[in-house]
Amino acid sequence: MHSLAASFRQTRLAAALALAAFLWPGIATAADPIKIGCSMALTGGVAAIGKQVLAALQIWKDDVNAKGGLLGRQIELVYYDDQSNPSNVPPIYTKLIEVDKVDLLIGPYATNMVAPAIPVVMQHNMTTIGILANAANSKFHYKRYFSMLTSGPEPQKSFSTGFFELAMQHKSDLKTVAIIGADAEFAQNAIDGARENLKGLPFTVVFDRSYPPTTTDYTPIMRAVQAATPDIVYAAAYPPDSVGIVRAANEIGLTPKLFGGTFIGLIITAVKVQLGPMINGIVNNESFLPAPAFLTPEVTAMLTKYREIAPKEGIDPLGNAFPPFGYSAGQVLAEAVTQTNSLDQDKIADYIHSHTFHTLLGDIAFGPDGEWSKSRALFTQFQHVTKGDIDEFRDTTHEVIVWPDQYKSGEMIYPYSVAKKP
Repeated sequence: MHSLAASFRQTRLAAALALAAFLWPGIATAADPIKIGCSMALTGGVAAIGKQVLAALQIWKDDVNAKGGLLGRQIELVYYDDQSNPSNVPPIYTKLIEVDKVDLLIGPYATNMVAPAIPVVMQHNMTTIGILANAANSKFHYKRYFSMLTSGPEPQKSFSTGFFELAMQHKSDLKTVAIIGADAEFAQNAIDGARENLKGLPFTVVFDRSYPPTTTDYTPIMRAVQAATPDIVYAAAYPPDSVGIVRAANEIGLTPKLFGGTFIGLIITAVKVQLGPMINGIVNNESFLPAPAFLTPEVTAMLTKYREIAPKEGIDPLGNAFPPFGYSAGQVLAEAVTQTNSLDQDKIADYIHSHTFHTLLGDIAFGPDGEWSKSRALFTQFQHVTKGDIDEFRDTTHEVIVWPDQYKSGEMIYPYSVAKKP
Protein backbone atom coordinates (compact mmCIF):
# COMPACT_ATOMS: atom_id res chain seq x y z
CA MET A 1 0.00 0.00 0.00
CA HIS A 2 2.86 2.37 0.81
CA SER A 3 4.40 1.90 -2.62
CA LEU A 4 0.99 2.34 -4.27
CA ALA A 5 0.42 5.61 -2.37
CA ALA A 6 3.87 6.78 -3.36
CA SER A 7 3.07 5.96 -6.95
CA PHE A 8 -0.12 8.03 -6.78
CA ARG A 9 1.82 10.96 -5.30
CA GLN A 10 4.41 10.74 -8.09
CA THR A 11 1.62 10.61 -10.66
CA ARG A 12 -0.07 13.71 -9.21
CA LEU A 13 3.28 15.54 -9.13
CA ALA A 14 3.98 14.65 -12.75
CA ALA A 15 0.52 15.81 -13.75
CA ALA A 16 0.99 19.08 -11.90
CA LEU A 17 4.34 19.70 -13.59
CA ALA A 18 2.86 18.88 -16.98
CA LEU A 19 -0.02 21.30 -16.37
CA ALA A 20 2.42 24.01 -15.28
CA ALA A 21 4.51 23.47 -18.38
CA PHE A 22 1.37 23.72 -20.51
CA LEU A 23 0.07 26.88 -18.82
CA TRP A 24 3.46 28.58 -18.40
CA PRO A 25 5.78 27.19 -21.11
CA GLY A 26 8.44 29.85 -20.44
CA ILE A 27 9.05 28.65 -16.88
CA ALA A 28 12.13 26.43 -16.61
CA THR A 29 12.38 23.56 -14.16
CA ALA A 30 15.53 22.32 -12.49
CA ALA A 31 15.62 19.45 -14.99
CA ASP A 32 15.66 21.74 -18.03
CA PRO A 33 19.09 22.32 -19.59
CA ILE A 34 20.63 25.77 -19.73
CA LYS A 35 20.65 26.59 -23.43
CA ILE A 36 23.65 28.51 -24.77
CA GLY A 37 23.23 29.75 -28.32
CA CYS A 38 25.74 30.71 -30.99
CA SER A 39 26.34 30.83 -34.69
CA MET A 40 29.58 29.34 -35.95
CA ALA A 41 31.40 29.26 -39.28
CA LEU A 42 31.15 25.56 -40.18
CA THR A 43 31.31 26.08 -43.95
CA GLY A 44 32.82 28.86 -46.05
CA GLY A 45 36.09 30.75 -45.90
CA VAL A 46 36.81 30.60 -42.15
CA ALA A 47 35.20 27.23 -41.41
CA ALA A 48 38.58 25.63 -40.73
CA ILE A 49 38.76 27.82 -37.63
CA GLY A 50 35.07 27.87 -36.74
CA LYS A 51 35.02 24.09 -36.49
CA GLN A 52 37.92 24.19 -34.03
CA VAL A 53 36.16 26.77 -31.86
CA LEU A 54 32.96 24.70 -31.81
CA ALA A 55 34.91 21.58 -30.87
CA ALA A 56 36.46 23.47 -27.96
CA LEU A 57 33.06 24.70 -26.79
CA GLN A 58 31.75 21.15 -26.87
CA ILE A 59 34.73 19.92 -24.83
CA TRP A 60 34.06 22.72 -22.32
CA LYS A 61 30.36 21.84 -22.18
CA ASP A 62 31.15 18.17 -21.52
CA ASP A 63 33.65 19.08 -18.81
CA VAL A 64 31.13 21.31 -17.03
CA ASN A 65 28.29 18.80 -17.40
CA ALA A 66 30.48 16.04 -15.97
CA LYS A 67 30.86 18.17 -12.83
CA GLY A 68 27.13 18.77 -12.43
CA GLY A 69 26.49 21.52 -14.97
CA LEU A 70 25.63 25.15 -14.21
CA LEU A 71 23.25 26.01 -11.38
CA GLY A 72 22.54 22.31 -11.05
CA ARG A 73 21.42 22.07 -14.69
CA GLN A 74 23.13 20.53 -17.71
CA ILE A 75 24.36 22.73 -20.56
CA GLU A 76 22.98 22.37 -24.07
CA LEU A 77 24.68 24.10 -27.00
CA VAL A 78 22.28 25.40 -29.66
CA TYR A 79 24.21 26.42 -32.77
CA TYR A 80 23.77 27.10 -36.47
CA ASP A 81 26.20 27.36 -39.37
CA ASP A 82 26.58 30.99 -40.47
CA GLN A 83 28.54 29.78 -43.53
CA SER A 84 31.26 32.42 -42.89
CA ASN A 85 28.72 34.93 -44.24
CA PRO A 86 28.08 38.08 -42.15
CA SER A 87 24.59 38.53 -43.60
CA ASN A 88 23.50 35.19 -42.12
CA VAL A 89 24.38 36.19 -38.57
CA PRO A 90 21.58 38.62 -37.58
CA PRO A 91 18.72 36.21 -38.44
CA ILE A 92 20.51 33.38 -36.64
CA TYR A 93 20.88 35.37 -33.42
CA THR A 94 17.29 36.59 -33.71
CA LYS A 95 16.15 32.97 -33.97
CA LEU A 96 18.32 31.87 -31.06
CA ILE A 97 16.84 34.56 -28.83
CA GLU A 98 13.22 34.77 -29.99
CA VAL A 99 12.48 31.22 -31.16
CA ASP A 100 14.93 28.92 -29.41
CA LYS A 101 14.68 31.00 -26.21
CA VAL A 102 18.32 30.41 -25.30
CA ASP A 103 19.35 31.41 -21.78
CA LEU A 104 22.83 32.63 -22.72
CA LEU A 105 24.79 33.59 -25.81
CA ILE A 106 28.37 33.07 -26.87
CA GLY A 107 30.25 34.00 -30.01
CA PRO A 108 30.08 34.14 -32.89
CA TYR A 109 33.61 33.53 -34.17
CA ALA A 110 35.51 36.10 -36.26
CA THR A 111 35.28 39.87 -36.60
CA ASN A 112 33.26 39.74 -39.81
CA MET A 113 30.53 37.72 -38.06
CA VAL A 114 30.69 39.29 -34.58
CA ALA A 115 30.16 42.86 -35.83
CA PRO A 116 26.69 42.17 -37.36
CA ALA A 117 25.69 40.10 -34.32
CA ILE A 118 26.16 42.93 -31.82
CA PRO A 119 23.13 45.07 -32.89
CA VAL A 120 20.83 42.05 -32.47
CA VAL A 121 22.33 41.23 -29.08
CA MET A 122 21.94 44.88 -28.07
CA GLN A 123 18.30 44.96 -29.16
CA HIS A 124 17.55 42.06 -26.83
CA ASN A 125 19.78 43.27 -23.96
CA MET A 126 21.75 40.02 -23.96
CA THR A 127 25.35 39.36 -22.99
CA THR A 128 27.81 37.63 -25.31
CA ILE A 129 31.51 36.82 -25.59
CA GLY A 130 32.73 37.26 -29.15
CA ILE A 131 35.53 34.88 -30.08
CA LEU A 132 38.64 36.18 -31.85
CA ALA A 133 36.99 39.38 -33.06
CA ASN A 134 39.11 42.47 -33.68
CA ALA A 135 37.62 45.75 -32.36
CA ALA A 136 34.07 44.59 -33.14
CA ASN A 137 32.61 46.71 -30.32
CA SER A 138 34.63 49.87 -31.03
CA LYS A 139 31.66 51.62 -32.69
CA PHE A 140 28.85 50.23 -30.51
CA HIS A 141 30.42 50.47 -27.02
CA TYR A 142 27.87 47.91 -25.85
CA LYS A 143 28.36 47.19 -22.15
CA ARG A 144 27.29 43.53 -22.36
CA TYR A 145 29.79 42.56 -25.07
CA PHE A 146 33.13 40.93 -24.24
CA SER A 147 35.99 39.88 -26.49
CA MET A 148 37.92 36.63 -26.25
CA LEU A 149 41.01 37.90 -28.03
CA THR A 150 44.44 38.98 -26.82
CA SER A 151 44.42 42.39 -28.54
CA GLY A 152 43.81 44.46 -25.40
CA PRO A 153 42.70 48.10 -24.98
CA GLU A 154 43.87 49.19 -28.46
CA PRO A 155 42.49 46.30 -30.52
CA GLN A 156 42.96 47.79 -33.97
CA LYS A 157 46.57 48.81 -33.37
CA SER A 158 47.49 45.53 -31.64
CA PHE A 159 47.44 43.63 -34.94
CA SER A 160 50.49 45.57 -36.11
CA THR A 161 52.11 47.09 -33.01
CA GLY A 162 54.64 44.29 -32.56
CA PHE A 163 55.29 44.08 -36.30
CA PHE A 164 56.32 47.73 -36.49
CA GLU A 165 58.27 47.55 -33.23
CA LEU A 166 60.31 44.80 -34.88
CA ALA A 167 60.70 47.07 -37.92
CA MET A 168 61.99 49.85 -35.66
CA GLN A 169 64.86 47.60 -34.64
CA HIS A 170 66.08 48.06 -38.23
CA LYS A 171 64.84 51.62 -38.81
CA SER A 172 68.13 52.75 -40.33
CA ASP A 173 67.60 50.21 -43.10
CA LEU A 174 63.83 50.50 -43.60
CA LYS A 175 62.14 53.51 -45.17
CA THR A 176 58.97 52.55 -47.09
CA VAL A 177 55.84 50.47 -46.43
CA ALA A 178 53.16 48.74 -48.52
CA ILE A 179 49.79 47.89 -46.93
CA ILE A 180 47.29 45.42 -48.38
CA GLY A 181 44.15 43.75 -47.04
CA ALA A 182 40.67 42.54 -47.82
CA ASP A 183 37.80 45.01 -48.05
CA ALA A 184 36.08 43.40 -45.06
CA GLU A 185 35.58 44.19 -41.37
CA PHE A 186 38.51 42.29 -39.90
CA ALA A 187 41.15 43.32 -42.43
CA GLN A 188 40.03 46.94 -42.47
CA ASN A 189 40.22 47.15 -38.66
CA ALA A 190 43.75 45.76 -38.77
CA ILE A 191 44.77 48.11 -41.60
CA ASP A 192 43.30 51.13 -39.79
CA GLY A 193 45.40 50.14 -36.79
CA ALA A 194 48.51 49.84 -38.97
CA ARG A 195 47.95 53.34 -40.32
CA GLU A 196 47.59 54.65 -36.76
CA ASN A 197 50.81 52.95 -35.67
CA LEU A 198 52.67 54.35 -38.66
CA LYS A 199 51.75 57.95 -37.81
CA GLY A 200 54.47 58.10 -35.20
CA LEU A 201 57.09 56.11 -37.10
CA PRO A 202 59.78 57.15 -39.61
CA PHE A 203 58.34 55.09 -42.47
CA THR A 204 56.63 56.35 -45.64
CA VAL A 205 53.60 54.50 -47.05
CA VAL A 206 54.14 54.01 -50.78
CA PHE A 207 51.29 51.56 -51.43
CA ASP A 208 47.93 51.18 -49.62
CA ARG A 209 45.25 49.11 -51.32
CA SER A 210 42.30 46.88 -50.45
CA TYR A 211 40.95 44.05 -52.57
CA PRO A 212 37.48 42.42 -52.73
CA PRO A 213 37.01 39.40 -50.42
CA THR A 214 35.99 37.41 -53.52
CA THR A 215 39.42 37.86 -55.14
CA THR A 216 40.94 34.61 -56.41
CA ASP A 217 44.00 35.79 -58.36
CA TYR A 218 46.45 37.72 -56.19
CA THR A 219 49.27 37.94 -58.70
CA PRO A 220 48.24 41.37 -60.10
CA ILE A 221 47.99 42.75 -56.56
CA MET A 222 51.40 41.46 -55.56
CA ARG A 223 52.97 42.69 -58.82
CA ALA A 224 51.62 46.15 -58.00
CA VAL A 225 53.17 45.88 -54.55
CA GLN A 226 56.46 44.80 -56.09
CA ALA A 227 56.39 47.77 -58.48
CA ALA A 228 56.24 50.13 -55.49
CA THR A 229 59.52 48.58 -54.21
CA PRO A 230 58.61 48.83 -50.50
CA ASP A 231 61.07 47.85 -47.79
CA ILE A 232 58.19 46.57 -45.63
CA VAL A 233 55.03 44.74 -46.70
CA TYR A 234 52.18 44.52 -44.17
CA ALA A 235 49.12 42.40 -45.03
CA ALA A 236 45.84 41.61 -43.24
CA ALA A 237 44.13 38.51 -44.62
CA TYR A 238 41.70 35.70 -43.77
CA PRO A 239 42.55 32.07 -44.74
CA PRO A 240 41.76 32.04 -48.49
CA ASP A 241 43.60 35.30 -49.22
CA SER A 242 46.47 34.34 -46.90
CA VAL A 243 47.19 31.41 -49.21
CA GLY A 244 46.72 33.51 -52.35
CA ILE A 245 49.01 36.31 -51.21
CA VAL A 246 51.82 34.03 -50.04
CA ARG A 247 51.70 31.94 -53.21
CA ALA A 248 51.68 35.02 -55.46
CA ALA A 249 54.53 36.65 -53.54
CA ASN A 250 56.57 33.48 -53.91
CA GLU A 251 55.81 33.11 -57.62
CA ILE A 252 56.91 36.65 -58.51
CA GLY A 253 59.94 36.56 -56.21
CA LEU A 254 58.81 39.38 -53.92
CA THR A 255 61.62 40.14 -51.47
CA PRO A 256 61.01 43.16 -49.28
CA LYS A 257 63.28 43.46 -46.25
CA LEU A 258 60.38 42.70 -43.87
CA PHE A 259 57.25 40.76 -44.87
CA GLY A 260 54.25 39.78 -42.75
CA GLY A 261 51.33 41.16 -40.80
CA THR A 262 48.23 39.30 -39.71
CA PHE A 263 47.72 36.27 -41.94
CA ILE A 264 44.92 34.34 -40.24
CA GLY A 265 45.44 31.46 -42.65
CA LEU A 266 48.99 30.93 -41.42
CA ILE A 267 47.62 30.00 -37.98
CA ILE A 268 45.89 26.92 -39.46
CA THR A 269 47.99 23.75 -39.47
CA ALA A 270 46.74 22.54 -42.86
CA VAL A 271 47.68 25.86 -44.48
CA LYS A 272 51.15 25.81 -42.93
CA VAL A 273 51.66 22.27 -44.26
CA GLN A 274 50.25 23.20 -47.67
CA LEU A 275 52.55 26.20 -48.13
CA GLY A 276 55.60 24.62 -46.50
CA PRO A 277 58.88 26.50 -47.13
CA MET A 278 56.99 29.36 -48.81
CA ILE A 279 56.14 30.75 -45.35
CA ASN A 280 59.75 31.00 -44.20
CA GLY A 281 60.68 34.50 -43.07
CA ILE A 282 57.10 35.77 -42.71
CA VAL A 283 56.46 37.63 -39.44
CA ASN A 284 52.89 36.97 -38.34
CA ASN A 285 50.48 38.01 -35.63
CA GLU A 286 49.54 35.10 -33.34
CA SER A 287 47.23 34.93 -30.35
CA PHE A 288 48.31 31.65 -28.79
CA LEU A 289 51.02 29.03 -29.28
CA PRO A 290 52.12 26.01 -27.22
CA ALA A 291 55.28 27.85 -26.22
CA PRO A 292 56.85 27.10 -22.82
CA ALA A 293 55.35 30.28 -21.34
CA PHE A 294 51.80 29.12 -22.10
CA LEU A 295 51.80 25.32 -22.03
CA THR A 296 50.17 24.71 -18.62
CA PRO A 297 48.71 21.36 -17.46
CA GLU A 298 45.22 22.78 -18.14
CA VAL A 299 46.12 23.62 -21.73
CA THR A 300 47.74 20.21 -22.24
CA ALA A 301 44.64 18.42 -20.90
CA MET A 302 42.29 20.35 -23.21
CA LEU A 303 44.50 19.88 -26.27
CA THR A 304 44.72 16.15 -25.52
CA LYS A 305 40.93 15.88 -25.59
CA TYR A 306 40.78 17.99 -28.74
CA ARG A 307 43.35 15.89 -30.57
CA GLU A 308 41.44 12.72 -29.71
CA ILE A 309 38.34 13.95 -31.55
CA ALA A 310 40.06 15.92 -34.33
CA PRO A 311 40.60 13.00 -36.75
CA LYS A 312 36.97 11.84 -36.76
CA GLU A 313 35.71 15.44 -36.97
CA GLY A 314 38.07 16.21 -39.85
CA ILE A 315 39.41 19.35 -38.18
CA ASP A 316 42.86 20.83 -37.56
CA PRO A 317 44.83 17.92 -36.06
CA LEU A 318 46.83 20.06 -33.60
CA GLY A 319 44.48 22.84 -32.49
CA ASN A 320 47.34 24.85 -31.04
CA ALA A 321 45.98 28.32 -31.75
CA PHE A 322 42.18 28.56 -31.70
CA PRO A 323 40.53 26.00 -29.36
CA PRO A 324 41.91 27.61 -26.18
CA PHE A 325 39.88 30.73 -26.99
CA GLY A 326 36.61 28.84 -27.36
CA TYR A 327 37.20 26.94 -24.13
CA SER A 328 38.22 30.09 -22.25
CA ALA A 329 35.11 31.94 -23.42
CA GLY A 330 33.07 29.15 -21.86
CA GLN A 331 35.09 29.38 -18.65
CA VAL A 332 34.38 33.10 -18.29
CA LEU A 333 30.67 32.65 -18.91
CA ALA A 334 30.43 29.71 -16.50
CA GLU A 335 32.17 31.55 -13.67
CA ALA A 336 29.95 34.61 -14.09
CA VAL A 337 26.80 32.47 -13.97
CA THR A 338 28.02 30.44 -11.01
CA GLN A 339 29.22 33.37 -8.94
CA THR A 340 26.10 35.45 -9.52
CA ASN A 341 23.90 32.34 -9.13
CA SER A 342 21.87 33.81 -11.93
CA LEU A 343 21.04 33.90 -15.62
CA ASP A 344 20.28 37.62 -15.37
CA GLN A 345 22.12 39.35 -18.21
CA ASP A 346 22.94 42.52 -16.27
CA LYS A 347 24.32 40.62 -13.28
CA ILE A 348 26.45 38.43 -15.55
CA ALA A 349 27.82 41.43 -17.49
CA ASP A 350 28.53 43.40 -14.31
CA TYR A 351 30.40 40.44 -12.85
CA ILE A 352 32.53 39.98 -15.98
CA HIS A 353 33.42 43.69 -16.01
CA SER A 354 34.50 43.67 -12.36
CA HIS A 355 36.47 40.44 -11.96
CA THR A 356 39.65 38.72 -13.17
CA PHE A 357 39.21 35.24 -14.60
CA HIS A 358 41.65 32.34 -14.51
CA THR A 359 41.37 30.58 -17.87
CA LEU A 360 43.37 28.32 -20.15
CA LEU A 361 44.78 31.49 -21.67
CA GLY A 362 45.91 32.82 -18.31
CA ASP A 363 44.39 35.53 -16.13
CA ILE A 364 42.00 37.80 -18.04
CA ALA A 365 40.29 41.05 -17.05
CA PHE A 366 38.06 43.12 -19.32
CA GLY A 367 38.02 46.87 -20.04
CA PRO A 368 35.11 49.24 -20.84
CA ASP A 369 34.43 47.99 -24.40
CA GLY A 370 34.86 44.38 -23.35
CA GLU A 371 38.40 44.09 -24.70
CA TRP A 372 41.14 42.60 -22.53
CA SER A 373 42.48 45.19 -20.13
CA LYS A 374 46.03 44.19 -21.12
CA SER A 375 47.24 43.12 -24.55
CA ARG A 376 48.99 39.82 -25.00
CA ALA A 377 49.37 39.87 -28.77
CA LEU A 378 52.31 37.88 -30.12
CA PHE A 379 54.35 38.07 -33.30
CA THR A 380 56.14 35.02 -34.65
CA GLN A 381 58.45 34.25 -37.54
CA PHE A 382 58.49 31.06 -39.58
CA GLN A 383 62.03 29.75 -39.79
CA HIS A 384 63.81 26.81 -41.44
CA VAL A 385 60.65 25.05 -42.63
CA THR A 386 61.94 22.42 -45.03
CA LYS A 387 59.21 19.88 -45.86
CA GLY A 388 55.93 21.31 -44.66
CA ASP A 389 55.50 18.19 -42.57
CA ILE A 390 52.98 18.43 -39.73
CA ASP A 391 55.69 17.50 -37.24
CA GLU A 392 57.45 20.78 -38.03
CA PHE A 393 54.55 22.66 -36.45
CA ARG A 394 53.84 20.67 -33.30
CA ASP A 395 55.86 23.11 -31.20
CA THR A 396 57.60 26.46 -31.72
CA THR A 397 60.79 25.08 -33.29
CA HIS A 398 59.88 26.43 -36.74
CA GLU A 399 57.53 29.23 -35.67
CA VAL A 400 59.38 31.17 -33.02
CA ILE A 401 57.92 33.99 -30.94
CA VAL A 402 59.99 37.08 -31.72
CA TRP A 403 57.86 39.72 -29.91
CA PRO A 404 57.29 40.72 -27.13
CA ASP A 405 60.52 40.01 -25.28
CA GLN A 406 58.88 38.36 -22.25
CA TYR A 407 57.50 35.54 -24.42
CA LYS A 408 60.32 35.21 -26.98
CA SER A 409 61.31 31.72 -28.02
CA GLY A 410 63.82 32.81 -30.68
CA GLU A 411 65.40 35.72 -32.54
CA MET A 412 64.02 37.25 -35.73
CA ILE A 413 66.11 36.52 -38.81
CA TYR A 414 66.58 39.67 -40.90
CA PRO A 415 66.26 40.55 -43.73
CA TYR A 416 63.43 38.55 -45.30
CA SER A 417 65.65 37.43 -48.21
CA VAL A 418 67.83 35.58 -45.69
CA ALA A 419 64.98 34.42 -43.46
CA LYS A 420 63.06 32.84 -46.35
CA LYS A 421 65.78 30.27 -46.94
CA PRO A 422 64.96 26.81 -45.50
